[in-house]
Amino acid sequence: MADVSTTHQVVNRSNMQDLVISKLEFIRLSATSGQTSIYVTAETEGGNKGIYGPIDADAVLLADKCLAKKVLGRNALEHEAIWNDLFNSHRHSRGSHYLMGMSTIDNLLWDLKGQIFGQPVYKILGGNRKQVQVYGSCLGFSQEPKKMQAKAKELKAEGYIHQKWFLNKTSPQDGPAVMAENVEKVRLLREALGDETDLMIDVLFNWDLPYAAAWAKRVEKYNLRWFEEPVPTVNLDAFIELSRETSVPIATGEHFYGRWDVQKFLKEDAIRVVQADPEWCGGVSELVKICAIASVHGVHVIPHGHSIHAAMHVVASQSPDVCPLVEYLIGKMDGNYYHFEKNAPRAVNGKLTLPDRPGFGIELDSSNINKREIITWRDL
Repeated sequence: MADVSTTHQVVNRSNMQDLVISKLEFIRLSATSGQTSIYVTAETEGGNKGIYGPIDADAVLLADKCLAKKVLGRNALEHEAIWNDLFNSHRHSRGSHYLMGMSTIDNLLWDLKGQIFGQPVYKILGGNRKQVQVYGSCLGFSQEPKKMQAKAKELKAEGYIHQKWFLNKTSPQDGPAVMAENVEKVRLLREALGDETDLMIDVLFNWDLPYAAAWAKRVEKYNLRWFEEPVPTVNLDAFIELSRETSVPIATGEHFYGRWDVQKFLKEDAIRVVQADPEWCGGVSELVKICAIASVHGVHVIPHGHSIHAAMHVVASQSPDVCPLVEYLIGKMDGNYYHFEKNAPRAVNGKLTLPDRPGFGIELDSSNINKREIITWRDL
């Protein structure tokens, strides 16, 4: 398959047939090191090409097996109609994997639209922010006290003035000594960062309500920007109660699957930060709707960022009052996650610069690709 080109053509109003989607393929790229990534591509009758990725294999399963055939033959600009048709076409569309597949299709259509009009996605969405502020997500870094403090200071010097740290997996059954350690880690981080740097803590669903509430009360004096995923997101009642018991803002949402999940939490004042992920929640189209709902409730949308192309464009299209930050998983984003791309997004001095290339600005780097193969869901 030929490389996906960043060239574009202006829409020919006299020949809308050129915008009909004629091809949709899933491409697995391999490097000599053994690394692989999957991208999805689309092409219209008029030769417009779109690309999105890397995407999860789980997303390919649903997108290829259940959704792709419903997209072929459709006008590439009809993303809203396509989204609604896909959502209403299956009784399980309200669940996680189906929404992951829909997100893949939706994000691809937004890149394709950008290629057609020759504009970045954030511009098509109405935004004008050339840069967005990131927060450094510190997953995987040592929590040995001296190393943790040194890393926090190092990252601050690099421009990460918003940092999120993850407490090692613990549970309420570990007892008061571990609780004290979890409080002490926050004190050490605040000491290292000073009061002028945002500090957030993520515990990855590992606690229960009594433990989370007790810990939150003990760390209120350290001025956390938020406390993330204290309990599983399915436990709305626990989020409601915790938000009432502590002054620390509560955050969750990477496993929100559509605007309806978000609305349930916001109408109960259960969280102050919505972390819906455009790779999982329904794509760019749905995340923009979530931003509108959040703006009414006066809360922030700061998308979960295991991947970043769609998230940074949506954030750049919104007011900073609604979307002030993008999550930047430092170890992953600065590693080889975007190995197959030219001009991969990289944070500099704590900020991401939006590309001026069409769509999401994704360009594959042929020199890093050892093997390229078209796959289907049967190949996963």
